[in-house]
Amino acid sequence: MSSQQLVDCPICSKPVKELNINRHIDSGCHEFTDESPPPTQQPPPKPTQVASFFQTPAAKRTQSIPSSTQPLNGTEVPKNVQTPIATQKRPLEDVKEEDSHQPLPKRSKNVNLEKAAPLAERMRPRTLDEVQGQELVGPKGVLRSLIETDRVPSMVLWGGPGTGKTTIARLIAKTAGNRFVEINSTSSGVGECKKLFAEARNELSLTGRRTIIFCDEIHRFSKSQQDVFLAPVENGTITLIGATTENPSFKVINALLSRCRTFTLSKLDDEHITSILRRALSLEPPTTPHASELLEGNDYALLRYLASFADGDARTALNLLSLALDLSNDADTTVETVKENLTRTLVYDRQGDQHYDTISAFHKSVRGSNPDAALYYLARMLQSGEDPVYIARRMVVMASEDIGLADNTLLPLATAAYTAAKEIGMPECRINLAHATVALAEAPKSTRSYRGLNAAYAALSEPGIAGIPIPVHLRNAPTRLMKELGYGKEYKYNPDYREGRVVQEYFPDKLQGKVFLPTSHLGEKVDPDLPPDEEEGPNEEADEDGPEKWSAEDDGFDDDDNVDNEEAEHNRDGEDLILNPDGE
Repeated sequence: MSSQQLVDCPICSKPVKELNINRHIDSGCHEFTDESPPPTQQPPPKPTQVASFFQTPAAKRTQSIPSSTQPLNGTEVPKNVQTPIATQKRPLEDVKEEDSHQPLPKRSKNVNLEKAAPLAERMRPRTLDEVQGQELVGPKGVLRSLIETDRVPSMVLWGGPGTGKTTIARLIAKTAGNRFVEINSTSSGVGECKKLFAEARNELSLTGRRTIIFCDEIHRFSKSQQDVFLAPVENGTITLIGATTENPSFKVINALLSRCRTFTLSKLDDEHITSILRRALSLEPPTTPHASELLEGNDYALLRYLASFADGDARTALNLLSLALDLSNDADTTVETVKENLTRTLVYDRQGDQHYDTISAFHKSVRGSNPDAALYYLARMLQSGEDPVYIARRMVVMASEDIGLADNTLLPLATAAYTAAKEIGMPECRINLAHATVALAEAPKSTRSYRGLNAAYAALSEPGIAGIPIPVHLRNAPTRLMKELGYGKEYKYNPDYREGRVVQEYFPDKLQGKVFLPTSHLGEKVDPDLPPDEEEGPNEEADEDGPEKWSAEDDGFDDDDNVDNEEAEHNRDGEDLILNPDGE
């Protein structure tokens, strides 16, 4: 093909010499065009628009035509009669307009992925202003000010499920314009993390762009895996954002915590979740009038019900809304039908904070003589799948720690409940646990033995007390050598004496006269919030001349404060039975 042959530009359809076609396209179709008039030859009749649609593009047609023809009247004429055919090409605008209804394959793929994503994923906030219920990223939030000033530190986001940890991490990277890499501790290992650190170092050195690594469920990383993040975080190679539903004080190593700031995300209240649900309805409204009336009627009553049902979890609320939207497509669906099909999600992790917080609330309700609250926490644990044997073990402890000497029959009762939980199991053993719970809560309380033991422990923490020699007459003498050394020689066997009464010292010399067991069943403090008529408690009748009480707050030993043991024994014998704090 001759280099002087004219071809049509595939973009602007102008005739251009084949030699200059590339430079013509590079100039934006403004230069190197050939505007020479065509030879005096009648152009063929213009084909119809339908015929031009099925023709081969002009550029390909010209390649199959020879560059010259037979001489005409002794003159060789270039064969550029194809030029008029090029004018029959559809303008680029027409092609775009005709094909605009057909999306590009890549775009179609993204649309399909978005449609397949759950409603909770599609409704993620796009900006920090759309985040609900978190003052940290509000207009005056601490975290927001750090983001807007491009001073994003490495951090740990601690909050319950559905509070916005992942969303906030993504928005931080989007707002700050940093490279964002998302990993999950359940599927990412040390090797992958080191590879990401190397990429972040190269990105920072070549472009100055920082990398944010978001690690979801960071508490699932082992301590050795968490150690990998120490150096990159400390030298600023990466900005780490870890998300966890567990208390980072227990689940994240101290060395990593010291290099990060911990932000606590608040649990979303019903008002915030209702706003999230209303926003979802505005972005993806119901498809039928019946569905609109069901979800938006009565001032969004159903949405408020879903918000309270979600218990502070926005993801759960949106999943419930998605279920309600599907059900509402049926014209026979009512509000009661939607409520019946909801599955309550109990927020309880047997290995997390809920596990310890709930058993703590149960224990304190029993200690405070509130059987109703104790039964509530008991039912909450059992309904969530807590091990009943674990609860029963704690009740055995409460029988001695909180009821103690006030009612010695409750320790066998708690032990029987433990045996029932272990041998019978759920669901029947819940009845035994409720029996023991109410008995422990309504019983009088006494911490005399428990406080006495703590006082003895406090004494052992003093210098030289734990190693005081045992008095010789109290020592064991299993061998003849020990008997020759006088072990147990002067010991008086109490059962051999009338009423077991003897004069004998049981303390080492340095502790003689000390008393660890308090005289009262309960403490001496008065709650200032009590009504005036309930401030007088039975414990105030304790004898002021009673024996010295040893507590953990004692600074040391003072022999001037010693009292006679016989006086202490007399005070204990005359002690009255103390009932529960309500005076019943």
